[in-house]
Amino acid sequence: MAHEQKLEIRQSQSLVMTTQLQQSIKLLQLSSMELNAFVAEELEKNPLLAREDSDRLEATGTEQTPEDRDAERSAQSDERGDNDDTQTSRSDALDDQGTSGWQEDSEYRSQSVGRKDVATRASGGGGGDSSDYIEQTVSSEISLRDHLFEQLQVDIEDPLKRMIGAQLIDMIDESGYLRDDMDSLAETLNAEEALIEETIQELQQFDPAGIFARSLQECLSLQLKDKNLYDPIMQTFVENIELMGRGELQKLQKLCGVDGEEFADLLRDIRRMNPKPASQFINDAAQAIEPDVLVRRGKGGKWLIELNSDTLPRVLLNQHYFAELDAKARDKEAKKYLNEQFSNASWLVRALDQRANTILKVATELVKQQEKFLLYGIRFLKPLTLKDIALAVDMHESTISRVTTNKFMSTPRGIFELKYFFTSSLAGASGGTEYSSKTVMFYIKEYIDKEDPKKILSDDAIVEKLKERNIEVARRTVAKYREAMHIPSSVVRRREKAHLVS
Repeated sequence: MAHEQKLEIRQSQSLVMTTQLQQSIKLLQLSSMELNAFVAEELEKNPLLAREDSDRLEATGTEQTPEDRDAERSAQSDERGDNDDTQTSRSDALDDQGTSGWQEDSEYRSQSVGRKDVATRASGGGGGDSSDYIEQTVSSEISLRDHLFEQLQVDIEDPLKRMIGAQLIDMIDESGYLRDDMDSLAETLNAEEALIEETIQELQQFDPAGIFARSLQECLSLQLKDKNLYDPIMQTFVENIELMGRGELQKLQKLCGVDGEEFADLLRDIRRMNPKPASQFINDAAQAIEPDVLVRRGKGGKWLIELNSDTLPRVLLNQHYFAELDAKARDKEAKKYLNEQFSNASWLVRALDQRANTILKVATELVKQQEKFLLYGIRFLKPLTLKDIALAVDMHESTISRVTTNKFMSTPRGIFELKYFFTSSLAGASGGTEYSSKTVMFYIKEYIDKEDPKKILSDDAIVEKLKERNIEVARRTVAKYREAMHIPSSVVRRREKAHLVS
C-alpha cells in the first residue's frame, strides 16, 4: 500500500483551562496561612497591588503607594535584624519534676534524625510564576500537627474517635503533652469521658513515641514500652523519677532493688528517652488555629456565620498609580509590562473575592445541614457527602472538596476542619431519617458498655436494639463497626466478664 502525505483542515472543539483558571482552582485549596504567603509574594512582584489597610485608609484617606511599601519593607527588615539579636528561646519545665539528669545521648540524636526524615517533604525554592509559587507554599518540613493528622486518617477507623482525635491534636502543647482538662472537651462535644480516654490511648501509639502523654512518667513509660524496656523494675524507676531530678539516686536504687551495675543500665536507658517528644518537629503547637469561618448563635437562636477578617488578605488594585505609570511609559515593552501587571492584579482581586464567597456559601450550608450537631453534640452528626453540599450550593463536588480542605470553622462545639462534617450514612428502618455511621457506632458502643455480664449482647441482639431506634443495619455491619472500634465478639466478652457474674 502506498503512503502519501496530504494537508487537511479540520474544525473541532476542546475544553482548555487557562492559566488563570488553573491558578484560581489552586488558590481555592490553599489554607489561610498559605494564601497569605502567596498574596505577600504577589504584592512584592506587582507594583499595582496594594494591601488594604483599614487603619491607614481611615487616617489618610489614601491608598498605600508602592514607594511607601518599599520604605516599610526596609524599616521592617532593619527591625527584624535587631530583634533577631535579642531574641531568646523559651525553656519550660515538665510537671515541676527535675529533668537535670537527662543528657543529649548520641543514640537518641540518631533516632531523632531518622524520625525527622520520615516527616520531610520535598519542596522547590522561591521564584517562578504565580502557579509555581502556589505549589511551593507548603513548608519543606512537615509540622507535628500535620504528621499526627496523617496518622489519624490512617490508623483510626472509628469516625467518632477520629473527630475527637482531631480536637486532641490541637490541644497538645509544644512539648507534645496533653495539659488541658478532658472534662471540658467531653462537655463541649457531648461525648463520654470513657470514649475520650480510649481515643487518647490510641493516639499514644502514634509516632513519635511518648506523644499525647499527660505527665513525664506517662511519656517515659510510652517510650520504654515502645522499645520493650518497660518491666516491673523500670516501672518502679519511672514512678519515682522525681528522685532522679533531686539527685537522690541511692534512694531510687534501693526502691528498684537492683545492684549498682543494673542501676547504671536503668539510668542509661532512661537518658535515651526524650522527655519532650514534640521537640524534633516544627514547633507549631503553640500557634492556635486561626479559623476561616466564625459561627455563633445570635438573638432568637439564629446562626450568625461570617468569615474571619483576621485570616483574609485584602488587596487593592491601585488604578491611580497605573494611570500615572501608563502616561509615563514611552515604549511598547513598558506598556506591555504594565498591562500584564494590571491583568494579573485584577485577576487576583477577583479570585480572592470569589474564594471568600465560595467558602462562606459552603460553610453556611454546612451549618444548616449540621445544626443538630452544633446544638446537641456529636451523636447528632448528620450523614453528609460532598455531593449533598454540591447540589445544595450548585457547585461541583471537586470544588467542595477543595473548599473544605485546610479550612477551619469555629463553632460552639469547638474548631473543626470543614471536611470533618462529612460522614457516611445508614438508612432508617422506615426509609426516612438517615443516621451517621458515627452515630450508629456510638450506639453500638453504648449498648456493649452497658450490657449485663449475665446477658452479653450478640451482634444480632444489637441489630434488634438499633431497630428500636429506627436504625436498619445488617448483622455484618454491626460486626464491622464493632471490630473497627476494637471491641471483641460476644464470645470473647462473655469469657472476659465471667468473673463479674456472681
